Amino acid sequence: MNQNTKKTVLILGANSDVAKQCIKQYLEKGHSVVAASRNTKSLEDFIHTNTLDQSKVSVLSFDAADFDSHYKFYAELPIKPHIVVYAAGFLVDNQKALIDFKGAKQMMEVNYMGGVSILNIIAMDKSNKNLERIIGLSSLSGVRGRKSNFVYGSTKAAFTQYLAGLRQELASRKVVVNALVIGYIRTKINEGLELNESLIMEPDYVAKFIVNAGNTFIIVPNFKWKIIYHILRLLPESLAAKLP
Repeated sequence: MNQNTKKTVLILGANSDVAKQCIKQYLEKGHSVVAASRNTKSLEDFIHTNTLDQSKVSVLSFDAADFDSHYKFYAELPIKPHIVVYAAGFLVDNQKALIDFKGAKQMMEVNYMGGVSILNIIAMDKSNKNLERIIGLSSLSGVRGRKSNFVYGSTKAAFTQYLAGLRQELASRKVVVNALVIGYIRTKINEGLELNESLIMEPDYVAKFIVNAGNTFIIVPNFKWKIIYHILRLLPESLAAKLP
């Protein structure tokens, strides 16, 4: 397909810092964007503040954890998408998740279950001949279970495995599925956390890897994080257990 063809991009969980940068970059490529989030006002303010072309970007209400609303949301889209980005995410401290199941459950619903719910609906709509790519935002936290964040990490591990299977399911229809396995980003979800400054990526940097995704399934932005990704995968359990 001609990569210069104008396309419609559906971004789910579009209020994240990375997703907002994706909106800008997809528009710069000449695409139209449907930005969906619970917080529509924040998105509208972002569009206004950045003087984005309102004729090419629309804002819709979408709640990743309201599974019963997903079919209606998709059915009422003004145009079925060429590209879908699932960027919805939620994080609570691991110790809190261990003693308060409400927070753990919300991570499961937003990071994994919501993605499975809406992406299944989108992927199984064979009448949408436009669909060519689905991109899910996952995390290095899902590569290995670590005592510091294994509840959150388990939701991301599950989402990555789901995307891997979805990629196989859609291969015959030539729909590409990508998983962005991402490290630390300077975003509001990480505010207050003590993170290694040299490893923190900016949202616009990460967005470039999403907007320019190729055919590779696992995409790890930044060479430092690629090294860490491979170390985590290969590290013996006895050493992995010693990680902070």
